[in-house]
Amino acid sequence: MPTDSSQTTTIGELAGAHGLDIDPETLNVNELGLDFQVAIAEAVDGRSWVLRIPRRPDVIERAAVEGRFLRAIAPHLSVAVPDWQIHTDDLIAYPLLPGAPGLTIDDQGQPQWHFDVEEAEYIQSLADFLAELHRVDPALVRSSGIDEFSPAEVRQRKRDDIARVVTEFDVAQSLRERWAVWLDDDAYWPTFTTITHGEVYPAHQLMDGAKNLSILDWTTAAIGDPARDFMFHHASVSAQAFDATISRYVKKGGQVWPKFAEHCGELFSTSPVELGLYALQTGDAGHIEAAKAQLNPTE
Repeated sequence: MPTDSSQTTTIGELAGAHGLDIDPETLNVNELGLDFQVAIAEAVDGRSWVLRIPRRPDVIERAAVEGRFLRAIAPHLSVAVPDWQIHTDDLIAYPLLPGAPGLTIDDQGQPQWHFDVEEAEYIQSLADFLAELHRVDPALVRSSGIDEFSPAEVRQRKRDDIARVVTEFDVAQSLRERWAVWLDDDAYWPTFTTITHGEVYPAHQLMDGAKNLSILDWTTAAIGDPARDFMFHHASVSAQAFDATISRYVKKGGQVWPKFAEHCGELFSTSPVELGLYALQTGDAGHIEAAKAQLNPTE
């Protein structure tokens, strides 16, 4: 989006204070991020950088964990991840990663897909990345401080999150009944945990055509339910394409269970719960209204 001159000056000064001399004419700001203002700019040497500026103090501590995690996980992945060469309470900056976003939002707020999510190349690329990530030994990243949940804790945490949101918001009876059935059925739930990204969807994937080159935004990385990394894909593709993804994932060493696909669908159905929790955290009136609309949609 267009960047006004005062904003350009402020971001340029912030970068300069951290030893990064950017060309203000190249600055492009993305205001969509909930936790960070994000800008892309070229340094005077021609190298492009991503600048992340915290919107609130509460994201700084989580960013410290993310930075440690990125350093730990990067050597174990074939895809590129952000290399935070600047990391302070005021600014995070890293060289621009290869690839183009698979999903962007246009000026009217509408999603723009830049590849076919059912394409065989994408299915293979996504499955290979997730199998590689989920096979990494959690012991290699545990010291970063990311959240870690046992299978029992994964389920209890979801139960607690739903209970809190139901207490704070008017939640549709149909959703409450659906989630209760899911929470009470052992067949849906994992008996093991893996390292997870937590928000794997095409806006966080930088692509070459339909192939993943880089994965962004590891803020929600954790040791927990591997289905977290499949739920958006499950919601976006046909059953046939999802089955093909899982087949490739298992072939590459991933592990699933009989109701894995159904569990992904139920997880995705709790997206309004996550929005409700975020709204309670920020206290932002717009977030609260959006959560209310999703938790009790008009029939």
